[in-house]
Amino acid sequence: MPATRPGMLPSGRRAVRPLPASKPPVSKPKKTKGLAPASTLLTKNRRATHEYEVLERHEAGIVLSGSEVKSIRAGRVSLAEAYAAFVGDELYLMQAHVSEYEQAHARNHEPVRRRKLLMHRQELNKLAEAVEKQGLTLVPLSLYLKDGRVKVELALVRGKQMHDKRASIKEREQKREMSRALSQRE
Repeated sequence: MPATRPGMLPSGRRAVRPLPASKPPVSKPKKTKGLAPASTLLTKNRRATHEYEVLERHEAGIVLSGSEVKSIRAGRVSLAEAYAAFVGDELYLMQAHVSEYEQAHARNHEPVRRRKLLMHRQELNKLAEAVEKQGLTLVPLSLYLKDGRVKVELALVRGKQMHDKRASIKEREQKREMSRALSQRE
C-alpha cells in the first residue's frame, strides 16, 4: 500500500474536514469615511416642537441627488425654515438647506430647492385634506437614515399661541425640577 500524505485518503482523494460548529461568520460593518452609520438621526428641527402643536407624525422618503445624500450624511443640513407643501397632487419639502458637497464640483446641487417627498397615495390624500380643510401645516421634525436611505419625519401641526409656548416651557421646567429633586433624594 502506497504511503499517503497528510490530508489525503488512501484512494488519492483529498480529505474534507467538516467546519467547526462554532459561531456563524459575522460580516463587518461598512466603513463610511466619517459619515453617519446606516440607521441614525441626522438632524432634528427643534423649533418645530416649540412653535407648533404636533397632531400626527408620518414617515416619508425623499428624492435626492448623490451629492445631497453625501452632504446630508456628513450632517450639513438645516430644517429650521423648512416646511412641506403640495404642488398639484405631489408633496414637496421646501426651504430645507442642504449645503453643497465640496468634492462634487460641477455636479453639485442647489443648496435650497424643493425636494419631492415619497408617500403612499392614501396618506397623501389624507394629508392634503387635513391641510386644505383644517388649515394645518406640514413641518419636517427630523431627517434620519433607515436601512441606508434618508427618511423625513413629517408632522401635521397647528401653530401655538404665545401663552401656549409659555405653558409648555413652564411644564418642562417643572418636570426638570421634579427629576432633580428625585435624583438628589436618592
